[in-house]
Amino acid sequence: MRITVVALGKIGLPLAVQFATKGHDVVGYDINPEVVRLVNAGQIPFPGETDLDTRLAEVTGSGLLTATTDCSEAVSRADAVVVVVPLVVDSDGLPDFSSIDTATRQIAKSLRGGTLVTFETTLPVGTTRTRFAPLLAQISGLTIGRDLFVAFSPERVFTGRVFQDLRRYPKLIGGVEIESAKRARELYEATLDFDERGDLPDPNGVWDLGSADAAEMAKLAETTYRDVNIALANQFARYADSVGIDIYNVISAANSQPFSHIHQPGIAVGGHCIPVYPRFYLWNDPDASVVSAARAANSAMPQYAVDLLQADYGSLDGARVAVLGAAYRGGVKETAFSGVFPTVAALERGGAIATVHDPLFDEIELRALGFGSYEFGEKIDAVIVQADHEMYRSISSEDLPGVKVIVDGRRVTQPANFPGVTWREIGGSGPHGTA
Repeated sequence: MRITVVALGKIGLPLAVQFATKGHDVVGYDINPEVVRLVNAGQIPFPGETDLDTRLAEVTGSGLLTATTDCSEAVSRADAVVVVVPLVVDSDGLPDFSSIDTATRQIAKSLRGGTLVTFETTLPVGTTRTRFAPLLAQISGLTIGRDLFVAFSPERVFTGRVFQDLRRYPKLIGGVEIESAKRARELYEATLDFDERGDLPDPNGVWDLGSADAAEMAKLAETTYRDVNIALANQFARYADSVGIDIYNVISAANSQPFSHIHQPGIAVGGHCIPVYPRFYLWNDPDASVVSAARAANSAMPQYAVDLLQADYGSLDGARVAVLGAAYRGGVKETAFSGVFPTVAALERGGAIATVHDPLFDEIELRALGFGSYEFGEKIDAVIVQADHEMYRSISSEDLPGVKVIVDGRRVTQPANFPGVTWREIGGSGPHGTA
């Protein structure tokens, strides 16, 4: 099968490699010439994805995967086109379709009869059926269900473990009509392997949800559910802080009940998924008050962390405060919607001199993000832990000379490592130690 993957980012490139690993002839299209150059050289354009380096080298070396900046070349010979162009939200929280609309128009110009186009980008409900399918048909001159087939199949993977998640989770599909769904099933059954899972209601594999709308809704439901769950944990944590209860013990006890699962609280929820996809749902359902409240609760956590710091430290005017972690979560070199941005902004509003440390980013990269950099061993007054990088588990007061107060928003540092320092975690039983 000849497959084209449109956009070789942190999801698209591993997906293209997976398809090629199964013996298919894969072309990756990307607008970034440097990404294309690196892929064709068998080199990864971004770090942090398990096994991507070795797998990419294998499939490019065998000629099964090539990359190009020529959309026409990539699409015109494809049996299937898989679109992974990101959809973002604007400053008002509304979907900005400009990039994916442009990509869809480019794809449509080069489609040949009989091609399947499947969108993996998370989309508001109805987008594939009412926006992209008509656009593809209009520009290509092809007829949906006869010589053009369109489906939606959401990516359900975490960066850093894409290959593992492709095997672990059922591949959801939905066509804009029956033949499109049939062809989408054939595509993914020919390109993916699945772990056996006795905990699922049906055998693990490709699951047809009956329509593109239903598949879009499934992805929004699972991500929005997580956002609401995290917001509830954050609300619990804030109340627990006010009455001196350790919320982590409470959550552990609550999760011992079958079918219960409460997320742990955190300073913020970042990445491309959780802060964004509930906005897509709200675009469909603006009266969803629970979803709106969850987004507001989670967005408020960076300011809450700064408020806790100020309560223990006093006035932050002129205080040297280091934020540990630019990444949105530990071990991933990605800052999309990271809590670092609102945390630094809140510190600076309070008069603090804020700097940022992250083991995955050098000083030049941090400055490009707009941050002054902090290095362990430099004098500091206070610290907020924003990302749960593994190295932070072992740091001590020797790494943070002069530190008086630590607010751990990720429950990763060890209070015993900071004698004489006021240390607290969000949702803990209050501050520990004495400054």
